[in-house]
Amino acid sequence: MIHGIHRTPPMDRVIYGVPLAEALGDEIDRLSARAVYVLASSTLDRRTDVVETVRRVLGNRLAGVCAEIGSHTPRIDVVAAANAARAANADLLLTVGGGSVTDAAKMIGLCLGNDITAPEQLDRLRATTTPDGKTERPAVNPPSLRSIAVPTTLSAGEFTAFAGCTDTVRQLKESFAHPLMMPLAVILDPAVTVHTPEWLFLSTGIRAVDHAVEDICSINPSPVSDGMSLQALRLLSAGLPGVKANPGDLEARLNCQLGAWLSIIGAQNGVHKGASHGIGHVLGGTAGVPHGYTSCVMLPHVLRFNEPVTADRQRWISEALGRPDEKAANVVAALIAGLGLPGTLRAVGVRPEQLDEIAAGSMHDRWVHTNPRKIEGSAAVRALLDAAW
Repeated sequence: MIHGIHRTPPMDRVIYGVPLAEALGDEIDRLSARAVYVLASSTLDRRTDVVETVRRVLGNRLAGVCAEIGSHTPRIDVVAAANAARAANADLLLTVGGGSVTDAAKMIGLCLGNDITAPEQLDRLRATTTPDGKTERPAVNPPSLRSIAVPTTLSAGEFTAFAGCTDTVRQLKESFAHPLMMPLAVILDPAVTVHTPEWLFLSTGIRAVDHAVEDICSINPSPVSDGMSLQALRLLSAGLPGVKANPGDLEARLNCQLGAWLSIIGAQNGVHKGASHGIGHVLGGTAGVPHGYTSCVMLPHVLRFNEPVTADRQRWISEALGRPDEKAANVVAALIAGLGLPGTLRAVGVRPEQLDEIAAGSMHDRWVHTNPRKIEGSAAVRALLDAAW
């Protein structure tokens, strides 16, 4: 008999298919915000009118704009923005952009709630994972600021209470968490995503596929997560090719956004991921690979590795992706190739001399240790990296 606990996340609402200006104005009024500090993608700020729309909606409630958060959310950028938000007496954070700015808002709230004013002070808040898989998270104060997220990519980090933040000194992407790091509200406006570079939108869509796939194959799946993940795969497998064929198709873009949202329900409820996510974290923090690309490269190989212990559930994946008579790894690889996305480590800039470091670092990621087929050590990770080379 299955058993478990389903947790309702500390998020007020998700607004989907409503234009940004309308949805944002309603949310700011609902929350009675008076000083909103905005974190925006630098590309959106420089090349589009999206941030200008935000400025217009906020008016004199705008406390400041930061468009300087680097990829993989560097500590130094996070702390600088936290200090600026503190100086502006902000009472709400707003993100407009991809996963890096979304995680930055989570980290800023955590910095402000824990009196962090310098990057090295984040050492006392980060999780640590030993090579044998034990993860320890220190007790932290809750964030003192919450956020509204307007995502422009599909990695779905806006629906979780975790953040990845990179220590650029040690070249490690580290994990931070508190339940209230999750945004208060998420606004899904497909029109905002038309400015996102195609490679980024589509590859983060594969990241969402990765969420759903690894939750279905998890060592601790849940019935709610299973249903949501399968529907996520149906939406994404139709929406991503639709956007590739016609970048102006807002219905296809919204389907992708909805699929990304549904793909993360397992993460909200403690469903464990596997090695594609675990190795991907290290590929990002150590080798600078965009997190969407890490899923493009690793997911098919991890599926093949896990097939001996997840074959039944992998058949569910193939069916949801519309090709029930084929192996899930091949179906996922075909989806990635059909979108014109890279499928090898060398294609995303990983150097051969980095592979041992990546393999060793992966053994310090919690998701490697919850992979459905046990990974005995760094040699097994290196074998997966070699297969993806």
